[in-house]
Amino acid sequence: MRVRFHLPDFAGRFKLNLLFADMLQNRPEFFREGVEIASFYGVFPPAIWNGGRTQGGVCDRAFVKQVIKSFNDRGIPLRFTFTNPALEKKHLSDPFCNMILTLADNGLNEAIVMSPLLENYIRRNFPKYKLTSSTCKRINDPDKLKDELEKDYSIVVVDYDFNNNFEVLSTLPRKKDCELLVNACCEPNCPRRSEHYHSIGVQQIAYNEHIKKYPNLPFDPSKFDPQHFRDCPYSQRGVFEIRNLRTHISPDDIWEKYVPMGFEQFKIEGRTSSHLNIAETYMYYMAKPEYRDEARFTLLKAMENSGALKFN
Repeated sequence: MRVRFHLPDFAGRFKLNLLFADMLQNRPEFFREGVEIASFYGVFPPAIWNGGRTQGGVCDRAFVKQVIKSFNDRGIPLRFTFTNPALEKKHLSDPFCNMILTLADNGLNEAIVMSPLLENYIRRNFPKYKLTSSTCKRINDPDKLKDELEKDYSIVVVDYDFNNNFEVLSTLPRKKDCELLVNACCEPNCPRRSEHYHSIGVQQIAYNEHIKKYPNLPFDPSKFDPQHFRDCPYSQRGVFEIRNLRTHISPDDIWEKYVPMGFEQFKIEGRTSSHLNIAETYMYYMAKPEYRDEARFTLLKAMENSGALKFN
């Protein structure tokens, strides 16, 4: 049995995720059967190709190399969220994003794609990368989803409005290559999700351009994000709030329903969540219920000792 989790934010949650990966390796008795880390996904800010969540900050070349080596030495791929739908041809030559792909071009690391423009560029110039078809495509037609699974992607992320639609899920080909987002915070059937992804892409481009021109001035995201997205009440839902959504997949359901059907790829979102919310989400999904408290304490104590989390 393989239950493969794709976990958020290798850069902003660098210490937390390293500690968690080591705990999974060193304390396997804490965890449910078959748990693996399939990848840590995210970007090194201020990558202009990034999509899905606007990511602020600046990473230098030394940090990029350190993160790649730290996870790859543990056999864990990094998966880059290069899913910005607002990209233009001029953005393909971005030196920072090309540097990232060059440094990580070892056959282990991967990229998540949405824009055909960028997908074709990566396929042409960095053919070692396995590509994932992004949930940002918002494929909510079952036949189109099946068509997507016939294409040359290593993984296809299933739109989470299908999460508990077993009539559709049961008919999908390549189930082991379908990735299910288990803890989506977005409102089910949100009519603005695609528009929001595009707005985030525009904002990421604007942020990237801003810090190049004005590195010491704060960036105002409100100029590039419509009011109804800035006031969205759903993006900060925590690990307990999302459990009442019909798109929620519980850990028991993963092992009792989805894995027996042939699914083995599960994504946990949380690139903009707090360290505490991420740690609790990891415990909820991957720790055995009877070990959850001890595993949580072990991880939080390691985070405190490393400086990844401070309580005073």
